[in-house]
Amino acid sequence: MIKKKFDLQRFAAPENMTAAADLEPAISVDFVSRLNSNITELMNLLGIVELDPMAEGTMIKVYKLYQVNIPEQVGEGEEIALTKVKRELAKTIELTLKKYRKQTSAEAIQKVGREMAVNRTDEKMVSNLQKDIKKDLYKLLGEGTGAATGKGLQAALSNSWAAVKKYYEDQDATPIFFVSTDDVAGYLANAQVTMQTAFGMSYIQDFLGLGTVVISPTLTAGKLIATAKENIRGAYIPATGGDLANSFGLTSDATGLIGMTHAIATSNATIETLIFSGVKFFPEFIDGVIVGTISPGE
Repeated sequence: MIKKKFDLQRFAAPENMTAAADLEPAISVDFVSRLNSNITELMNLLGIVELDPMAEGTMIKVYKLYQVNIPEQVGEGEEIALTKVKRELAKTIELTLKKYRKQTSAEAIQKVGREMAVNRTDEKMVSNLQKDIKKDLYKLLGEGTGAATGKGLQAALSNSWAAVKKYYEDQDATPIFFVSTDDVAGYLANAQVTMQTAFGMSYIQDFLGLGTVVISPTLTAGKLIATAKENIRGAYIPATGGDLANSFGLTSDATGLIGMTHAIATSNATIETLIFSGVKFFPEFIDGVIVGTISPGE
């Protein structure tokens, strides 16, 4: 019998090789947890208690509400005329599943390591996902039909606050404002305020005693948006359970807001990152959103 000594070291896995077990679900769990935590922060900022789970393709209806008539007052014993309030469909939004995919090559991992090549670039992709969610929100809010104007930022905010309070008369409304960075910069240069961040958004609590002001460089200078927190709703396509999650092996947390997975593609020696997102924020009543104009101050 021929005996041959095998060099077992030749068949061992190369040092620092990225295995499937290293990628899934560990990396996905970490990113999903952080991203969903950020979305929860945004929900708290917007005053949303919970998001409504909906199927992909659901048509979300946004309304405007107005009083049709103003009945005259009548005398004692006379029949009281009816007040007619009409709810009219203003806009329909389709809830769609958004997909994000990235590939990291073996060469990139070998050159700078997995932390930089995979994790850091994943963070950039997650950042773009957050930008898309905020962009959709700003776009929908910018279609508000209410209007207000004022000379300078403070007057415009005050008049927009008044318009919100008037629309939600006799309701416990909590005003929230969205203002361009350019419009706030001048005011902040001469005032000491405490700014906070949530979901990559800067905001000031109880600004001028009017309410929360969200500051964004993506908003148009000279315009501001105001509404009540109670008018902002949220919906999402669940990333847990169902054929979608099972087919792609998505990782999510208990909220199911975001689904994510990592996989090794041996055909081209890359690591793929795949994210599914179906989160959308929107105003319930479009006429309850005030688009203010900041005219030059005196």
